[in-house]
Amino acid sequence: MNYHKLGQTGLTVSRLCFGALTIGPLQKNLPLKEGAAVIRAALDKGVNFIDTAELYETYGYIKEALAGFSGEVVISAKSYAHTYDGMRESVENACRSIGRDYIDIFSLHEQSSRLTLKGHADALRCLADAKKEGLIRAIGVSTHYVEVVRAAAMLDEVDVLHPLVNMAGLGIADGSREDMMKAMDFAAYMGKGMYAMKVLGGGHLSHKSEEAFSWALGLPGVASIAVGMHSAEEVLVNCAVFSGLTPDSAVSERVKNYRRDIFVEEYCTGCGACCARCSSGALGIEGGRAVIDKAKCLRCGYCAAACQHFCIKVV
Repeated sequence: MNYHKLGQTGLTVSRLCFGALTIGPLQKNLPLKEGAAVIRAALDKGVNFIDTAELYETYGYIKEALAGFSGEVVISAKSYAHTYDGMRESVENACRSIGRDYIDIFSLHEQSSRLTLKGHADALRCLADAKKEGLIRAIGVSTHYVEVVRAAAMLDEVDVLHPLVNMAGLGIADGSREDMMKAMDFAAYMGKGMYAMKVLGGGHLSHKSEEAFSWALGLPGVASIAVGMHSAEEVLVNCAVFSGLTPDSAVSERVKNYRRDIFVEEYCTGCGACCARCSSGALGIEGGRAVIDKAKCLRCGYCAAACQHFCIKVV
């Protein structure tokens, strides 16, 4: 496995980051032991970086995977909390649920504009205090927006950015691939560490994953790529690719041909909460039910979390 420094954080991370969203209830909903075993397979192959979030409900999987593991592991967590006390609870909950005294990176989750960054000023102040106390080691911001990458790059408190980027420009909410690349260049110039998300465009680029990974790893300042994995086969193939090795062709073909699907249950009431939650514009209401434009959908599962009736499934 190859490793890079993450900006000026002092953290060294594997080029492949285990994206924990996939194994949890918003997507595959694997049993605890099974999901933890997938994480552990990645750790055993040299992955030392795990991305999670309060929303994902995967802290328990990570705790189980780390049990008895002696290596150093960098954990990045995220929260939507916007108040000081709310963010403090999020940080303490992550530490408590994962079984650690600190979280390496804690981020403002999915910021959508300069205004939302301003609206999270108290939460950011909390993270700055938590960093001074040693509860976290670095402060981050995750986003699908070019505007937020540029704005966060100018905040002294922010150490790490987690932007959406891929070679097809899929899912970038307010600009083109080139716009995002220029914003990321600026963030790198400002000394921010970066690890990318949605490099496979929610599965749309899975058929040419090695090309997509290579393109993203070539971006200046990108230390790592978060990739959702839910099976030992995916771990095996991706770890080989990120280590500069040639994966087994048969296993690689099976992984490339796997597609995550998303569907809406018949009992959907058409309340529209999922539509308001989707930053990709992939959801609408027709005939009293939610409908999905699968060409726009990134299979993130965030819409499922917004549905109080659990009508949306990613499998």
